[in-house]
Amino acid sequence: MHDAVGLEERGVPTAVIVTDAFLHEADVQRAALGAERLEPVVITHPLSTLTDEEIAGRAAEAAAGVRRTLVA
Repeated sequence: MHDAVGLEERGVPTAVIVTDAFLHEADVQRAALGAERLEPVVITHPLSTLTDEEIAGRAAEAAAGVRRTLVA
């Protein structure tokens, strides 16, 4: 989140991807950093136990949200 805020402050459009298990922590960080406008793209947790095919599915799931975030 810190890196994303820094990039946004420099005018670089940024998308943050978090799993649903860490959404609360992302929201706390956004509030602490004054970056409520930086809406994270949320994907399903977990990732570490997934197959390559399942990871590709999560990436595809995130891609649509990232596109929406970057062109908003």
